[in-house]
Amino acid sequence: MTNYTPKIAIAPMLDWSDRHYRFFMRQITKHTTLYTEMVVADAAIHGERDKLLGFSECEQPLVLQLGGSDPIKLVNAAKISYDYGYREINLNCGCPSDKVQSGSFGACLMREPQLVADCVKALQDGLAIPITVKHRIGLDYDYNYDYLVDFVGQIAAVGCTHFVVHARNAVLKGLTPKANRDVPPLRYDFVYRLKQDFPDLEIMINGGIKTRAEIDEQLTQVDGVMLGREAYYNPYLFADFDGRYYAVESEIISRKQVALAMIPYLEQIAARGGRLHHATRHMIGLYHGQPRAKFWRQRLTSHITQTKSLQDYIDLVEQMDD
Repeated sequence: MTNYTPKIAIAPMLDWSDRHYRFFMRQITKHTTLYTEMVVADAAIHGERDKLLGFSECEQPLVLQLGGSDPIKLVNAAKISYDYGYREINLNCGCPSDKVQSGSFGACLMREPQLVADCVKALQDGLAIPITVKHRIGLDYDYNYDYLVDFVGQIAAVGCTHFVVHARNAVLKGLTPKANRDVPPLRYDFVYRLKQDFPDLEIMINGGIKTRAEIDEQLTQVDGVMLGREAYYNPYLFADFDGRYYAVESEIISRKQVALAMIPYLEQIAARGGRLHHATRHMIGLYHGQPRAKFWRQRLTSHITQTKSLQDYIDLVEQMDD
């Protein structure tokens, strides 16, 4: 394997990976790489940029995931994001939703590796920052390793060196995006072979990985590991990751300390007239697996959502154990 520093990342997740979730995760881990939700290039160019692209500096290292298939639009969107402070762009070639298919991007781009290569090359020429690609291992029910090799090979040929590989096919017809995260079988062996065949590329694996032991096993085969749903449902899993994977000496923060650390942030939301729920909804899993997890979830999702009271949140935190 190439001597890359192992990377752990949290996947771009629609409706979940917003700036509130990312700020929350930064209370738990400072060095795990975070990704934004996918931002469509057209939206970055014409939409509410502050809402789509705004972030706190503490969220770094942070990667913007862009969706699109027009090299010119992608470059324009990337330059706008650069002005916002993003220093790494990931191109989405893995999302199977009907919306992205109708826009001819996402997973359907795996049918057009030369177009993806053109997009990556345009982005590389337009900005002197890392440009990476996130993709599946194939499409529909065709499990063809040579297809994957051809896709990665054409993109690597223009200088792309970092690939995030979701180790499932994307089924473009007949499965919902949710089903596409579960139904197609995981083929980790495809990703391992890809690393063996392209030893100079940085290969990060994604899909179905939930525990530290599984992460450690994956890192014997590839350069990095990306977690998605487990990072959302069980965020405290990451509490020791800075020391474990980045050799950073720091005291592991307790769950209660995480909850307390969110109070100033929630105060800012309240001062702007925002809804606490926009942030607290991402914190439901903080006490995952703990004796009072149900109590925490219920109070966050019902009582505090209804009362919209910061004091109620503070009182709840004080009732929780470390």
